[in-house]
Amino acid sequence: MSGWRRVRCQARAWQAARLEWKADLERWKAENERFKAASRDARKRGETPALSDPGPPPTGFALLPWLLMGMGAFANLLQGRTPDPLVGGLGLFAFNTLYIYVTFRSFDRARREEPRTRVALLLMGLLTTGLAVGYGGNWLMFFPLLGLATGAALRGPWLGRSGILLAVYAAALSGVRGDWSDATNIGYATFLSTMVTAAILGLSEAVRELRAAREELARRAVEEERARFSRDLHDLLGHTLSVIVVKSEAARRLAPRDMDAALGQITDIESVGRQALTEIREAVTGYREGSLATELDRARSALTAAGVEPVFRRSGTALAPQTEALLGWVVREAVTNVIRHSDAGRCEIAVTGTAERVRLTVTDDGSGSPVSRSAPGIGGTGLTGLTERLAAAGGSLTAGPAPRGGFTVTAELPLVAQEPAAARPAAPDPS
Repeated sequence: MSGWRRVRCQARAWQAARLEWKADLERWKAENERFKAASRDARKRGETPALSDPGPPPTGFALLPWLLMGMGAFANLLQGRTPDPLVGGLGLFAFNTLYIYVTFRSFDRARREEPRTRVALLLMGLLTTGLAVGYGGNWLMFFPLLGLATGAALRGPWLGRSGILLAVYAAALSGVRGDWSDATNIGYATFLSTMVTAAILGLSEAVRELRAAREELARRAVEEERARFSRDLHDLLGHTLSVIVVKSEAARRLAPRDMDAALGQITDIESVGRQALTEIREAVTGYREGSLATELDRARSALTAAGVEPVFRRSGTALAPQTEALLGWVVREAVTNVIRHSDAGRCEIAVTGTAERVRLTVTDDGSGSPVSRSAPGIGGTGLTGLTERLAAAGGSLTAGPAPRGGFTVTAELPLVAQEPAAARPAAPDPS
């Protein structure tokens, strides 16, 4: 009855291993189809495929053919040249069971590091020792098989020491039980099977981890680029459309009494529209770099058209181009919010710099109500995007009602680099 239970347990283990192998194979087929589709698309575009076929995932089935090394011991059993064949048969069955158990668990890192895997490997070592001492001859070939299982199950700093100790132990035991001329071969085969198996499986695992890491980096790069493009598009269109709306309203009000002034506003609308087309093209290609002076000029024009008095103040050292570009985005977004939401009569923009940091403050005397929030964080989508931009550059952005009424947006950035003062575009004259 106990033998039948062992057979049933072995059958269940084989069934579980087969189901796991089928699941791995299905995952590999799906991944392989994805790689083939990506390669076809790359070839259609005339590009070299960035990814290669990863091949089927390694499983314990890759190490099963090595069990044929025990065929000599099995032949001894069939030919009746093994004393106590029942004990030998049970030992052979138990060794094969433990070998399959350890090798299949070794291809899963979590299960490979579980104590039961190490216990099974230790039992394999004891069983191999018992069979080698009891029978010798072909039964000594179980030591290389033990080395295969050890190389598959053990990784890390203890692998080299374990491989050397196991090889010396196998050679010594083979010399005592068999012929000393074969001891070197058994020891060398044990050491080689241990180290080569560990190297191949470790390399395969590392390649798959690197592939997964590369795909994750590519996915994150795509997400970051989408976020950048959405922020640029929001900042560009939000400001430009607000200016167009304000100037259109001004043209409508001026048309009945001053046609020349209305035509001037319409000319400005055309200019703003053309500039917006240029900026959108530059944003799409990723080469747009704004200028703080240019944004201040546009802010003056937009605020004046909206009936808001602009007041500009600037002091401090010259700024690096990337710093000016970031502050230009802040001016654009803050002025857009003043025009659309504040109902203000006066807007003050101040740029002050020290030896280490530069601060931009946009303050209005409007209602002091923040812009409508579309997501958790500071203000709406535009201010949230600016907060992310400045944080990535080591800066910060705060926005909220001012102590004396109105609304204030404050941006701070480190002075990464400086330009000569003569190279900086001139800022608008203070009003």
